[in-house]
Amino acid sequence: MAEDVTTQVCVVGGGPAGLALGLELARRGVRVTVVEQSGSFARSFRGESISPDSVWLLDRLGLLDRLRGSFLEMRRMEITDGGRTVLRAEFSDFPYPHPYPVELPQPALLSVLAEEAGRFEGFGLLRRATATGLLEDADGAVTGVRCRTPEGEVAVRAALTVAADGRFSKVRELSGLAATKVPLDRDVVWLKLPFPDVWDGATYRVRIRDGQHGLFIPTHPDDVRVGLNIPKGGLKQLRAEGIAGLHRRIDALAPELSDAVRTHVTGWTDTSVLDIFTALVPRWHRPGLVLTGDAAHTLSPILGQGVNHAVIDAVTLAPMLAPHFADGRTPPLPVLDSVLAGFQAVREPSVARSRGLQLRQERMFALHRPWQVRGRQLLYRLVDRSPQLKQRILAGAYFQLQGGDGVPGLDLPAPAPAPAVAATPST
Repeated sequence: MAEDVTTQVCVVGGGPAGLALGLELARRGVRVTVVEQSGSFARSFRGESISPDSVWLLDRLGLLDRLRGSFLEMRRMEITDGGRTVLRAEFSDFPYPHPYPVELPQPALLSVLAEEAGRFEGFGLLRRATATGLLEDADGAVTGVRCRTPEGEVAVRAALTVAADGRFSKVRELSGLAATKVPLDRDVVWLKLPFPDVWDGATYRVRIRDGQHGLFIPTHPDDVRVGLNIPKGGLKQLRAEGIAGLHRRIDALAPELSDAVRTHVTGWTDTSVLDIFTALVPRWHRPGLVLTGDAAHTLSPILGQGVNHAVIDAVTLAPMLAPHFADGRTPPLPVLDSVLAGFQAVREPSVARSRGLQLRQERMFALHRPWQVRGRQLLYRLVDRSPQLKQRILAGAYFQLQGGDGVPGLDLPAPAPAPAVAATPST
């Protein structure tokens, strides 16, 4: 029979947001338990794009060298519209310590985060545990979560519960915090193909033709992830064309992949569909609970901002919380509520900037009338001819931290030595 757990902070969700927060709290001496429903990180993810700011953070956290060999470094971005390249950006032109985004399989990232966090005595990872309900005191403050495990129900009691369980957050739903789902005009059909010999493996490619567009992302070790945009709710119509309809769309956008898509995508089971939306959450916290990552601010896949903001949330929140949990203390709820309100105030403007950039790009990609297409192509060419404008636009997406526009009071100490023998809390 499973045993209940008592800790200072319970984090629900063992993705980038949850494990990075667990690591940074444990590094600062806070007892933390991460609740994760899967038993392994060996699963398929779409969110493998890591922005330059997150690469910089991983370096500051002492983890980047351990990940080398697991990622591909991207050197440039290329937008092609109507068969002609209209914008090309070289990341080496950006004067920052880490100018290059990387493509890093999430299982590798999560494994390193969990391994590093496990070196600290106060960290626990409760696997195969699904949060099913919130624990509350008589005044309605959250005091932990109830979890379903193969061994039975487990109660994880904590002074603070953190929802880091993604864009379809169950904890956000249980919390009663209001969230508005804002559907975008497009969904994305994802598929994976062998990387074509005629492409270099260090370029993000965006291909546009009239109102259709696709993302072509090199993927470790030698594949390409394809995100093919379709109108919102358009999957039924696409499927009505048969799998040959999907093949024809790839032909129009990336003829270099025509043979591969016919060989490797022979049915719809070889694809997956991502419902594209953003989630607007006016308040990220209530007594004893806070939302982070996609649970607090769902973003679209454009420019790989989901993982980026998840990690920034973690390294922002941990140093704000840690002093109030020092020496095993439990902060009074009014103090904790003030910290959580401060966290939202710090992070919200940065998230809003990224969301605004994504929405503008989404609208640009979807233009399809002839005069709109000509205007889009002209605008991209104007940006391409202006290094200053190009850097300004991309810096807003990729260099909010390294560009000096990032997290006020960001506290990233040098990695602390772990104890020789790390004890894991009983779970």
